[in-house]
Amino acid sequence: MFRNVRGERGLAVGGVTLLCYGTMILSGMLGWVILFAVSALVVIVGEVALATRFASVGMLVEKAGLGPTVRWLFRDLAAVLLVISTVGPGTAGTVMTLLLPAGLWALAVGTTTLQRFAERTPFLVQTRNIDPGTSGLRPTPPRWAQRVAGLRMPLLNFLLLPAAVAAALTDGAAPVGATGLTTLTAGFVVAGVLAVNWLRGRGGALETLPALHSWMTRVQPEVALYFAGPAKDIYQVNMWLAPVEASGRRAVVLLRNEQAFAALADTRLPVVSVPAGVDFMNLEFTSLRVALYVANVGANIHLLREPGVRHVFVGHGDSDKQASVNPYSKVYDEVWVAGRAGRERYERAAVGVRDEDIVEIGRPQLAGVRTFGSEAVKRPFTVLYAPTWEGWLDDDLYHTSLVLMGERIVRGLLQSRPEVRLIYKPHPLTGSRSPKAKAVHERMVGLVRAAGGDPAATSLDGSRHLVVTGRVPALFDCFNQTDLLISDVSSVVSDFVQSRRPYVVANPGGLPEDEFRRKYPTARAAYLLSRDVGELEKILGLTRAGDDPMAEARRELKTHLLGPDEPNAMERFRAEIARLSD
Repeated sequence: MFRNVRGERGLAVGGVTLLCYGTMILSGMLGWVILFAVSALVVIVGEVALATRFASVGMLVEKAGLGPTVRWLFRDLAAVLLVISTVGPGTAGTVMTLLLPAGLWALAVGTTTLQRFAERTPFLVQTRNIDPGTSGLRPTPPRWAQRVAGLRMPLLNFLLLPAAVAAALTDGAAPVGATGLTTLTAGFVVAGVLAVNWLRGRGGALETLPALHSWMTRVQPEVALYFAGPAKDIYQVNMWLAPVEASGRRAVVLLRNEQAFAALADTRLPVVSVPAGVDFMNLEFTSLRVALYVANVGANIHLLREPGVRHVFVGHGDSDKQASVNPYSKVYDEVWVAGRAGRERYERAAVGVRDEDIVEIGRPQLAGVRTFGSEAVKRPFTVLYAPTWEGWLDDDLYHTSLVLMGERIVRGLLQSRPEVRLIYKPHPLTGSRSPKAKAVHERMVGLVRAAGGDPAATSLDGSRHLVVTGRVPALFDCFNQTDLLISDVSSVVSDFVQSRRPYVVANPGGLPEDEFRRKYPTARAAYLLSRDVGELEKILGLTRAGDDPMAEARRELKTHLLGPDEPNAMERFRAEIARLSD
């Protein structure tokens, strides 16, 4: 439990701070001004330490039911008790002393409710690269107001502690009254700013929907790239922006989530986000001919109901994982896969997708991935470790190597002699469901940092070890810097085969080699790595020396997974869009 706590000093700070809260209450009741003042000073210093240097102790205290809100209530009660016990302000003064801090707490609760209501009230429409009269962007309150609003607002009442001491020493409630009025006024100002900001946002949103109708009627989009998932899955649609942009058709990106709209990568395509189902279904799609779906989610039904549109599932990568052959795919008119392997995958799964509805288009996203041997490079031998995320099921050993093997792989690469350069690029969803996966990932980042690497790389330049977790550098950019890939049963492997460079697939469940390759065809041309990573040193030696027995197998597998080189994938994608549009 205490593994992340900074030693005994952190625990001591937390314990002394809580003790002084109790001392403040007692000294406030008994009118012991000096003890109250000393305790208040210790509390202020302790709160700063718990919020910064010893934040892990602060989290531990909060889990014990003594979080900041509870502690600050005790703080305000102690200040009120000291004034009442030492000054004796009478009935009116006592009521004022009680109401002033209580008023700030009421504003804190009110602004918290307003913030949550604003977050849960979606805009009718948001747009990008369109001028339908307003962009629909939610107005943002000033940063200072955001910092003070909500349950952080009672922080202002720390000023009551010196005011209460001053009141006790002067035998008058004026210092507390003046301080309380000041903090309450500040609270009203913050609440007013948030309220005005919320009202502005509602007005802007209401003007946008009719203007969007007008824009769609005027522009007549033919192709829609549709995504109804959350912001954390935005990579799924980002990978299709460039191919759709290059399709040569009037296209629009349709989103259904406000946070996903904000997270979408830069694009020249018109982008529209309409969160509410009723509003979306009331849009006119008479000009639309093709809808491309990148994920199977329930809200797809809001566009699937359009009878004049050809609905196509393009997914977000071909792999041997079960998610690549979801029975949901039966609802689409066509399913587009990269190559023959994708067609065979649906045939083996027998989920009801008809063979005549499957179209092989290649992977147009891979146009920028350079083929092995196509250029002379001068760089350290570079290994890309790109594990997939933990998935939804804890008992799926083959979903990711990260939990069972990740640390051993990273240590093995960092300790390899001769040295290799490591680029660690985890899946964007890593740790989003499993705390265990998140903890392993953080330890791996720590290993790279300790080895002198960059734990938050934004560029692939240089020769340092790197951790790449952001959208940039992109995965395909990492491919072009890679001499050897280590990954899992995932679309990363299928895409990397485009480069014809050697790759390793993790076998954490210990399946026999023949059975593993039969069950996961993308591993046919891979080196396999068992849970103890004992093969790693040999694999590094073979691939570094150029003595690579899997080279011919990779060449054959590339055609099977991704289709022929000619016509190229972008030409095939463009031709299929034209077939359905004309």
